[in-house]
Amino acid sequence: MAPQFKNINAVSGEVFKTVALDDYKGKYLVMIFYPFDFTYVCPTELIAYSEAVNKFEELNAKILGISTDSHHTHLAWIKTPRTEGGLGKLEYPLLGDFSKDISRNYGVLVEDPNDIMFGAALRGIFIIDASGKVRSV
Repeated sequence: MAPQFKNINAVSGEVFKTVALDDYKGKYLVMIFYPFDFTYVCPTELIAYSEAVNKFEELNAKILGISTDSHHTHLAWIKTPRTEGGLGKLEYPLLGDFSKDISRNYGVLVEDPNDIMFGAALRGIFIIDASGKVRSV
């Protein structure tokens, strides 16, 4: 079963809200972990998922982006135009895993203090089915 998470601030558009794994019961969930906001590779992947959100919804699936940045950093990245290195409008929320608990529980957190990526989530995609079971990593 997928590790639970709740009471995490998220950004969807310009709205902070609390999100839990249970909010996605009855739907598939594609969780996209990435290292940091305002990096050069992450936006292309996240924007591609946003542009394909309707295809995922046709398959009864939702998308959720997660990094160890705060929800405030996510909001700044979404508000920054794509021409200036930002994401612009996304069609799915980004979760701020500032406590690093979600990334740790899903096994993508870099915890070696000697690693240059210490404290970041590695890239990872988890597909969770409608009953909360991890189907693909």
